[in-house]
Amino acid sequence: MFDLDRFQEIWITITHNKSRSVLTAFGVFWGMFMLIVMVGAGVALERGISSQVEGFATNSCFVWTSQTSEPYKGFKKGRQWDMNNNDLKILSTTIPEIQYIAPMIFGGNSNNNVLRNDKAGSYHIKGNFPAYNLVDNQKILFGRYINDIDIAEKRKVCVIGERVYEVLFPNDENPIGKNIQVKGIYFQVIGVTRGTSNINIGGDSQETVVLPFTTMQQAYNMGNDIHFLAVTAQPGIKVKVVEEKIRTALKAAHSISPDDKTAVGGMNIEDQFTMFLYLGIGIASLIWIVGLGTLLAGAVGVSNIMLVTVRERTKEIGIRRALGATPRNIITQILTESIVLTLIAGVAGIMFGVGILSLVGKILENSDGMFKDPQISFGVGIGTLIILMVIGTLAGFIPANRAMKIKPIEAIREE
Repeated sequence: MFDLDRFQEIWITITHNKSRSVLTAFGVFWGMFMLIVMVGAGVALERGISSQVEGFATNSCFVWTSQTSEPYKGFKKGRQWDMNNNDLKILSTTIPEIQYIAPMIFGGNSNNNVLRNDKAGSYHIKGNFPAYNLVDNQKILFGRYINDIDIAEKRKVCVIGERVYEVLFPNDENPIGKNIQVKGIYFQVIGVTRGTSNINIGGDSQETVVLPFTTMQQAYNMGNDIHFLAVTAQPGIKVKVVEEKIRTALKAAHSISPDDKTAVGGMNIEDQFTMFLYLGIGIASLIWIVGLGTLLAGAVGVSNIMLVTVRERTKEIGIRRALGATPRNIITQILTESIVLTLIAGVAGIMFGVGILSLVGKILENSDGMFKDPQISFGVGIGTLIILMVIGTLAGFIPANRAMKIKPIEAIREE
């Protein structure tokens, strides 16, 4: 702590040579400004990536079929095979690590395949299980999602995406209970959804009509084929473990070589999320390294200017020592001047950086891009102030140590 007189003395010392003080402080100002802006940009990138996959289960994987790459049990390589309803029973009963399993079939998006009165559009048609909404959560705007009764009774109902609703019901009409024609067959609308992530399986969820899985198989004579499987792992179980067990079970059920690497395609969402996590950690580490490096460069400038100041004030320091000032008084004086100069420049850099981030945030407010809401947390703000205190102390340590070594008699004699 220092009293008002000491603060005035420090202020007079700093402003004695304004140009030199400003140029010295600019290094700290710029370093702190760059650190704040880079941290804010890193946060914006992290939030942007998170928003792209928001609502998507991180403990999930997807499985689909592909051509075999090896001959096996009399079958030639290059054989095309399909999953079917029996596979659901096999996987559900033999792999206890599975939490939810949701089969899916696709019906394409032929020209004007969805109609209502005089409105028509070309949209993606999918057959889902209720469990799929637990993998890729959809925000319900009207009504509800498909349920188990729809599946069991093969009801002719559908859930439409928000864009489909806007086209077929242009006057904000309540769509629940209304009929629409999907590929020549009428279905009753039971819900309208909005996707919460940018991961779109089988087409943009905003432009999709979802039917009960069993209804779609029967209505469009698709047999018992399954085009795609979405699976989540039980809590505490690695998705990779579940994925490997699914591959093994499917290969055994369809006479596919256990060593075939391409017959069962898949994507592990947990691995993708982990990659994003490590990417975020890497970016954050790089930002802090570069930012702190820039700040340290500014601190060197402060230290150098304080050394010059100590040299210019050699006689003054000598007089203070002769009048009874202790080494501790001298060290405290120099360190305080260094800390005050560093804090003034650093806080100005923080304020300017936060202002720039706020401005950019306003510009990106309605954007769906990879940068979202750039800002720093309260903890980062407090952390940067602590860093400033440390840097200010380090910058003043060498000058203060030199000032302490000045001998009173030699200093008074110095011209």
